[in-house]
Amino acid sequence: MKILRDMIEIDEEKCVGCGLCIPSCAEGALALVDGKAKVIQDPLCDGLGACIGACPQDALRIVKKETEPFDEEAVHQHLKSRGCPSTQVMALPPRPTASCEPSPSALAQWPLQLRLIPPTAPFLRNADLLILADCTAVADPNLHRDLLPGKALLMTCPKLDNAEETIERLAAIFSHGDIGSITAAIMEVPCCAGLSRMIQEALKRSGKKDTFEEIIVQRSGKRGRPETAPKPPFQMFP
Repeated sequence: MKILRDMIEIDEEKCVGCGLCIPSCAEGALALVDGKAKVIQDPLCDGLGACIGACPQDALRIVKKETEPFDEEAVHQHLKSRGCPSTQVMALPPRPTASCEPSPSALAQWPLQLRLIPPTAPFLRNADLLILADCTAVADPNLHRDLLPGKALLMTCPKLDNAEETIERLAAIFSHGDIGSITAAIMEVPCCAGLSRMIQEALKRSGKKDTFEEIIVQRSGKRGRPETAPKPPFQMFP
């Protein structure tokens, strides 16, 4: 049964076959066919448009199209059969603490980058989320010990990644599952505050009334807003 829904449309005249859009599609719906990017199966495309910002030729756009509904199970089977290590969704087993490893990795899933994580990924169901600005992973020396255990990790850069795509992907994740809690870890630098605004907007679009905790990481590795830094002119959280 066909329905009218959002789909990705590719302008073949603009497409040069660079393939940069393909890694941005977490569902594996895109492929190069005869030198052009194609949606290989409509049910694999969620219509969120995470691939659009990756195209340097502006050849991709979202349109309304009468086609088959998005099929989560088909996406799962497609990714499983393809076996691409960079996008294959998987849960990672807990790592025992060894005497020579006082602080083992707390990473519990793959992939990590927000744009590569399907909103329907099993590890997101009923999960406590840690939404991490990319640089905090390097700046905070105790992230694996203090912030990551027991949480599903979503990583993005509020300055370099497309803001609208980030909001739409987060809104889809919030909408698909009963999220336990949301923690955002951002850097002290001004541009990083954009991630908190994106999360707030994504919650609004998803219709969720959840709140989230914001953790500030300083460039020194300490947590908390520096005393000399001005507070943001908005109140994000109750």
